[in-house]
Formats: sequence, structure tokens, C-alpha cells
Amino acid sequence: MGKYIKRMISNFDYPLFIVYIVLCLFGLVMIYSSSMVVAVNRYGFSPDHFYVRQLKNLAVSIPVFLLASFFPYQNYKRKKFMMFSIAVMFMLLILVHFIGYAAGGSQSWIRVPGFGNIQPSEVAKLVIIIYFASVFAKKYEAGTIDSINKSIGPPVGILVFAIGLIMFETDIGTSFIIIMGAFSVIAASGLRLKTFGKLGGIIMVGMIIGSASLYFIWDTVMNDSRKGRILSFMNPFDYVQGSGYQIANGYIAIGTGGVKGLGLGNSIQKMGYLPEPHTDVIMAVISEEIGILGTIIVIGGLGFIVLRALYIAMTTTDPQARMLAAGIGSVIGIQTFVNLGGLTGLIPLTGVPLPLISYGGTSMILLSLSLGILMNVSMFSKYQKNK
Repeated sequence: MGKYIKRMISNFDYPLFIVYIVLCLFGLVMIYSSSMVVAVNRYGFSPDHFYVRQLKNLAVSIPVFLLASFFPYQNYKRKKFMMFSIAVMFMLLILVHFIGYAAGGSQSWIRVPGFGNIQPSEVAKLVIIIYFASVFAKKYEAGTIDSINKSIGPPVGILVFAIGLIMFETDIGTSFIIIMGAFSVIAASGLRLKTFGKLGGIIMVGMIIGSASLYFIWDTVMNDSRKGRILSFMNPFDYVQGSGYQIANGYIAIGTGGVKGLGLGNSIQKMGYLPEPHTDVIMAVISEEIGILGTIIVIGGLGFIVLRALYIAMTTTDPQARMLAAGIGSVIGIQTFVNLGGLTGLIPLTGVPLPLISYGGTSMILLSLSLGILMNVSMFSKYQKNK
């Protein structure tokens, strides 16, 4: 064990660790700045309420990151581990429909006394990546990866069931991220182009069936909140007193900040114009207060993590390591795009948090766990190259 730890430390990925810490601390500062007013005026808390809670989340997240960094990723292929992970994921995804509570139009959270809130769809995001990477790595090593029925069908079936449960919450943004992350793993798995084409055809048929089924649950999925988001996406200023209120004020915040920003703590839009400035629209406050520098820190840091993950995926020789790195990097990149795309009007706003920056315990802890796994993959790959 001692030799293993020494070997891993000698190959520690310091750039990845430094960027992770910088983003966590920067997000902590911006959560304090963006949430001060809303904590007092809307919730009746002390000004530092959300800052203190996020600090506690970080106190758990950083040790989780370090533990995952030194836990050999090869253990995720163990059958018992995979079965346990899938069982926990489905238990949480089912429980949220019975004991969960709704916020922002989605019933996506479970209150756990003494711990806080758990968002099962965030758990599913990581479990699906680990499960897909582990299953396809085994099939790749066995030489049966191109079998649609035996190798591809079962994991895709689990993905479809999980996505169905998340869609009924109804969390469309997270569903999209999980689907894209899963198929990023498949793309890195070593499937032949012919097999990938067949899989694409099956997916198209499934999408057609899913679209037809959507007709019967249209009123459930497209509630007033989501209809409003689509309408306001087209022109938020036409719905500025309703569904376009948050997006329009986000635009104003970004425009007001300009290049230099108004200065840390000097945001105007956080004074009640942005309903939840410390969550999915925190980038608007960052742009308003710190200007282009804040934008560079966030996009540059997250971009570095994504590119680092893809570089690790392209240079490692181990199939499981390749798929884990590709999946984790893709999920962080896609989630960043969905968050910033909604804020800037490229896509409808979905309520997805900005990775490592937005307030949220489940998101922060699971992202830290994901990056810890990526760190372990990076250290093992560097060791293999040096050896």
C-alpha cells in the first residue's frame, strides 16, 4: 500500500488539482457575494448563510476528491461494485418520486435529516459514466464489444430506464447531460463504425417512439414553467414580467459589467432582480462584478479540465481509463455549455448548475468525486508512460 501511494504521489497531476482548487475557492467567494442580499431579504437568513453551507460542502468535497484520487479506478469494474452502484442509483431515483420535494418545476431533491438535500439525478450522472466505462471495458477486453444484443443492449436499457425516471421528475437538462455523457463513453469504447451506425439507427427508432409517447404525457412534461422558458428563450424581453424575467436580468447584468465589471460585491442585479443569483445564473453576477476577468477564470478553468480529460483519454492505453476520462470530461463540458447556453440565450434555460461554481452540495461533492477519479486515471497513465 505504501509503495502504491508513493508511486501515485510521484505522478500527481498538479495542474488539474490546482485548477480544481482555484475554481472551488473562486466559486465560494462568488456565492458569498451573489447570495448576501437574497439570503436576508428572501429567506430571512444571515448574509453569509449560503457561503457557510457551501464552505461545509467544500470541507466534504476536497477529502472526497483526495480519497478518489488514490482509490484505484480498476476496482470500479468489480461486479459487486457495479451492482451496488446501480441499485443505489435506482433506489434514489424511485424514492424521489415519493418523498422528494419540488423546486423550479422539478421534483428532484430528497431531504435527509442532519445531512441536507440529495439530488438523485446528480448521483445518476456519475454512476452511469462509471457503469458504462466498466461494462464496455470488460466487453472490449473479451472481444465482444460489437455485439448489440449481449454487450450494448443491457447497459443502454439501464440508461433508458434511468432517463425515464429523471424525465418524470421532470429534469430535462440533467437527462440531456447524462445521455450525452453515456454516448461519449460509447464513442471512446472502441466500437467499430458499422456497429456505431447500427446503434445510431436503434437510437433513432427509440427517439421516434419516445416522441410519440410524449404526446400522452405532454401536459406533465411541458408544465407552465417549461412552456414559459421556451417562449422566453425566443425573446425574453417580451415576457420580462413573467418567464423571461430571470434571463432578461441576466442579460442586463452581463451588459452592465462590461469589460472591467462593477467591482466585487457591487452587483445591482443580485439586489432582487435575479431570483436565485447564487445557483444556475451565478455567471451573470460574476460578469457584472468582475467583468471579462471573471469570465476568463471560469471558462478557462473549466475548459482546461475538459481538455485535460480528453488529452488523458487520447493518450492512455487502458480502455477503462480512456472511457472514464472521456465520460467525465464530456459531462463537465456539456453541463457548462447547457448552463452558459441558457444564460446567454443559445438554448432554453434549464436550471442546470455551473460546475464547481454554483451553490449546491450534491453537485459539488459528486463533481469532486468525478475529478478525483479523473486524477487517479491521470496518475496511473503517467506512471504507465514513465514505466
